[in-house]
Amino acid sequence: MTVDDVCDDLKIARSTFYDWRAKGRAPRCIRLPNGALRIRRGDFENWLSDCEDRP
Repeated sequence: MTVDDVCDDLKIARSTFYDWRAKGRAPRCIRLPNGALRIRRGDFENWLSDCEDRP
């Protein structure tokens, strides 16, 4: 997934994603040789599960 894909799914701004990434709170990312970031769908889904409130 691209950063834009993740931001669209979460309905957040790119700046929010990069803020979370700087704070170590974003899903795990892969940096491609061209410098672009990608997020594996499985990593994104696991990250979402970890964010759930549990009673």
